[in-house]
Amino acid sequence: MKSIGFALAAAAACWMLPAAVAQADVTLKVSGLHNCCGGCLKGITKAVTSSGAQATIDSGDDTVTITAADKATAQRALDALAAAGYHGTSDTPGLAMKEDSGAPAGKTTRLELSGAHNCCRGCSNAIGEAADSVSGVSGKTINPKSQTFVVEGNYDAKALIKALNDAGFHVKVSAP
Repeated sequence: MKSIGFALAAAAACWMLPAAVAQADVTLKVSGLHNCCGGCLKGITKAVTSSGAQATIDSGDDTVTITAADKATAQRALDALAAAGYHGTSDTPGLAMKEDSGAPAGKTTRLELSGAHNCCRGCSNAIGEAADSVSGVSGKTINPKSQTFVVEGNYDAKALIKALNDAGFHVKVSAP
């Protein structure tokens, strides 16, 4: 009778092992985030923690370490960062920020963009520098704390989005 009890206990332990492994913490680093001030730091931390994950980052550092209970929570943290206007590159295969800008293919003369984290003059200057790095951009209206901005000229829309993402900002096209 004792051997049946032992066998059942061993079987239960083996059955629960995959569940325990599945619940192991997932840690990933996201680099390239814009983080110029305390407002940026607060925004990054708030976005990650709102997803149920934990964030470790220092002011001025462009890399956040995210610790989550599982991959689904880690992806929610990445999605929350994007929704808060930050963009970065994950070091973990299968976990990434989505390209959901809605930018049209090819050249454009004007885009109204929204969603970029823009809490201060440092943020708006970095957004402006990223826009200026795109060939054909001739004008922009970017003000600190503004939720939207316009970029004008004759430029490739996808190149503008890439430049903004590379500068650590996640944006969406709100109007052509």
